[in-house]
Amino acid sequence: MRIIGFDIGTKRIGVALSDQLAIAANAKGVFEYKGEEELIEKIKERIKQFEVDEVVLGLPVNMNGTIGESAKKILQLADTLRKKLTVPINVFDERLSTVMAENFLKEADLSRKKRKKVIDTSSAQIILQGYLDARGTKRED
Repeated sequence: MRIIGFDIGTKRIGVALSDQLAIAANAKGVFEYKGEEELIEKIKERIKQFEVDEVVLGLPVNMNGTIGESAKKILQLADTLRKKLTVPINVFDERLSTVMAENFLKEADLSRKKRKKVIDTSSAQIILQGYLDARGTKRED
């Protein structure tokens, strides 16, 4: 089973992909988009390209646990994708994923310019890994 994770920003999307056993998440790059239709098409393309069985969208929950405007947009996108795709679409709390990715990249001693290029895909990787870890006990081996 292969799972793809997306960190959806207003202009760029970070992409991460699990291994076949859905244990480890790997960064798979970033793509840019303009508008929801293009976003949905690019998500469809990645699903087909990587032959995934499940999709995870990062859900930007507020630090106090409430759902703000950004999270509402992701939930609406998830509903739209569920209507257009045959694979399961899930959301996963992404609080602090960007901060964690930034700290990890700083520790890796990447320059600010290089960090900017990979922060979105690193965030997607952290979101997907969190999802994989959280569902680990639910997995049937």
